[in-house]
Formats: sequence, C-alpha cells, structure tokens
Amino acid sequence: MGTSNLPLDIAGLQSRLRAFAAARQWEPYQTPKNLAMAMVVEAAELVEIFQWLTPEESAAIASDAARHQHLGEEIADVMLYLLQIADHSGVDIAAAVEAKLVKNGLKYPAP
Repeated sequence: MGTSNLPLDIAGLQSRLRAFAAARQWEPYQTPKNLAMAMVVEAAELVEIFQWLTPEESAAIASDAARHQHLGEEIADVMLYLLQIADHSGVDIAAAVEAKLVKNGLKYPAP
C-alpha cells in the first residue's frame, strides 16, 4: 500500500458511507450501538493479523505484501466504522481529535 499525500476528506467519506448504506437499505441497522459492535469485530480482525507475531515480525509486516494489504484493509474497516459512528452520533471528528491531542499533551507532558 502506497502513501497518499491527499488529505482525508472526512465529510466526503461520511457522505459516501451514508449513500452506500441507503442504496442497500441498511439505515435501520446503522445505529451507533450496532456500528460500534461491528467496529469491535473489525478491530479483532486487525488484532488477529498480529496474533502470535514477535515484536520484530510485527514491525516488519510491510515486507510481506499480502499481509500488509490485509492490514490496510482491516485498518480501513475500523476507520470506516469510526466515521459512521461519529456521523450518526453528531461528533465532529476533527474537533474531537484536536481536543484529545491537547488533553493528552497536558496529561502527559514531555520531559
């Protein structure tokens, strides 16, 4: 997987996800609770990729093209569910991330 220099269009992705769900008539199932549960399942699939790997093997995952691609797919699944949870819950992701970074900086100051 290559590195994209394009900014992540959160609102655009959320709109595409809403359209995707609408086209399949999934809206009744797209509740924050259901989306959070589905995200946890995807997070478990992400963890499974690293299960039983040594720290060194996990750090070198990019050297295995198939495993690296699978990793990207599972990261995307988790991210897409997070975007949907935020969208359906009215959370501004950019603002929430910025606020959390500031809070973490205060909680864990650099030495």
